[in-house]
Amino acid sequence: MNGHGRSGGRPTLEEVAARAGVGRGTVSRVVNGSSKVSERTRAAVEAAVAELGYVPNRAARALAGSRADAIALVVPEPQSRFFAEPYFSDVVRGVGAALAETDVQLVLTLAGSDRERRRLAQYLSAHRVDGVLLVAVHAGDPLPELLAELGIPAVISGRRSAAEPLPSVDCDNAAGAAGAVRHLLGRGRRAIATVTGPLDVYGARCRLDGYREALTAAGMPVDELLIADGDFTEEGGRRAVRELLERRPALDAVFAASDVMAVGAGRELRAAGRRIPEDVALVGFDDSVLARHMDPPLTSVSQPVEEMGRTMARMLLARIAGEPGEAAVVLPTGLVVRESS
Repeated sequence: MNGHGRSGGRPTLEEVAARAGVGRGTVSRVVNGSSKVSERTRAAVEAAVAELGYVPNRAARALAGSRADAIALVVPEPQSRFFAEPYFSDVVRGVGAALAETDVQLVLTLAGSDRERRRLAQYLSAHRVDGVLLVAVHAGDPLPELLAELGIPAVISGRRSAAEPLPSVDCDNAAGAAGAVRHLLGRGRRAIATVTGPLDVYGARCRLDGYREALTAAGMPVDELLIADGDFTEEGGRRAVRELLERRPALDAVFAASDVMAVGAGRELRAAGRRIPEDVALVGFDDSVLARHMDPPLTSVSQPVEEMGRTMARMLLARIAGEPGEAAVVLPTGLVVRESS
């Protein structure tokens, strides 16, 4: 027998406890840096740890406290959209910043197809993560309910409705859209069209509400033929503007509910021989990297996406630790004016 008390195996917590003459709970407290241990006991345990060469096993420790030390960021979208949409990488950056000071690992999961979602459900059922951050969830999505059933804490970015039961982080979508429309009215534009996001996304509906509210507040009629559905893709932006130009050729401004759609809208306006901003002013939403690189540079509603990511991660860590956190955080938007309007 070697000094480990077992042939060649790694020394166990029990062996350290026996060597130090204390209970295993005490060893565990010392190893995990708890302050609830006397100096003499700590010294005895540390000596035993050093003699035996005990290495706390992360996985075993996680199991004992049934903590995986990991959280998942789940984006229920196909890969193509994840990489086309700067919004997502900004969220990831914010989440990463909040986790940088912790031991918590971030697992990124794109679940755009049914097969990916089934695999995700199995993964979550195995409790491989301590909590989940949900981004861009559509109205009928069963994922949040699955998490509730499994008892996995979750925080959502972008509420699914005004009555969202999950803790949530949002930007003020309606106020951002209203600000964009007020800006266009202030520039003397009178036939202001909008390209909406998918209306099963609550944030997209709020942006449409903000558009309507700003026109109404200015005493302008809301012309339904100036509203076209988009889907947050560039092609969707192009398609919507093609439709708008057919219905209302005299339109003199377009507010697109995302920068990606604004790119498509701009291309379609050019193809139709319209100059931006001389003939048609254009405003986007997100103030992403795309806005700065468009020609002309795009006026856009800025939302603090990185801060949203950081806030979500902090709220989730609090939930995992069993602390009561905030139920809903709404962060302010701004308008960054550039040459497109």
